[in-house]
Amino acid sequence: MSDLNLQVPAGEVFGLVGPDGAGKTTTFRLLCGLIRPDTGSIHIAGVDVIADPESAKRRIGYLSQAFAQYTDLTVWENLEFVAGTYLVPDGEWQERANELLEASRMTAFKSRLAGNLSGGMKQKLALSCTLLHRPEVLFLDEPTTGVDPVSRRDFWSILYDLPAQGVTIVLSTPYMDEAERCRRVAFMSQGRIIASGSPDELRVKTGDGILVFDTDNPRTARDLLAERADVLESVLFGDALHVLTEKPAEAESALRAFLASAGVDVRSVFVSEPGLEDVFVHLASDAIDGGRN
Repeated sequence: MSDLNLQVPAGEVFGLVGPDGAGKTTTFRLLCGLIRPDTGSIHIAGVDVIADPESAKRRIGYLSQAFAQYTDLTVWENLEFVAGTYLVPDGEWQERANELLEASRMTAFKSRLAGNLSGGMKQKLALSCTLLHRPEVLFLDEPTTGVDPVSRRDFWSILYDLPAQGVTIVLSTPYMDEAERCRRVAFMSQGRIIASGSPDELRVKTGDGILVFDTDNPRTARDLLAERADVLESVLFGDALHVLTEKPAEAESALRAFLASAGVDVRSVFVSEPGLEDVFVHLASDAIDGGRN
């Protein structure tokens, strides 16, 4: 980690996006006071995390990638245990627990052992435990990875209601459709923030759009176009080839002719608005190239 600077306003949904090893989990552990930074400062909900980590921990909720609830306790017993850990008064925690179970459609499973829950249900239980003490700031480390689509939808339906209650959400995700739901996104690469802003602000960084090629040999087309000086990025997304150039509308005919001369049949090509995946690939490549220079 180096020169990491994050400022997230209260009530915002903020996304942290990056590949494995980019530093997302380490960032969360720093912010939650689980590890100490060598230099710098961390303030969460007005509390100095380094000077007073215990006060900070009472104001935050942290959902890690690993399931941290007790598998030999029932859903309800896990909630009761967490309530005791945070000293949530009797009566208050039961009411809150019932609200969370209803919101996540887990009420019918309150007596089931946590170890017998599906992957999606385990994550919904983990989220309910994380929210039980009403944290001001919620840290979610890839919370829906490996979760079925229905549970993923339930998960987000709960999250959508939280900012209106004053809860700030900081989440990491490998899913660009989830990143699109965030008010602002930060891209991480090699322990650094390489860009941040709203999804629309980030898309502007790729210029006037991308060219999407459908060819009979996408891998060959990718490699050929990557060698051209006027091509900034040439990346496969499935069988579709996404090509970034400075002026895509003007470059379209020249690139099509170039591929045809190399024996690659171009079935179709069109200019498209870049997705966040396109933006990240471009910015991450620039960051890596810059680090080598």
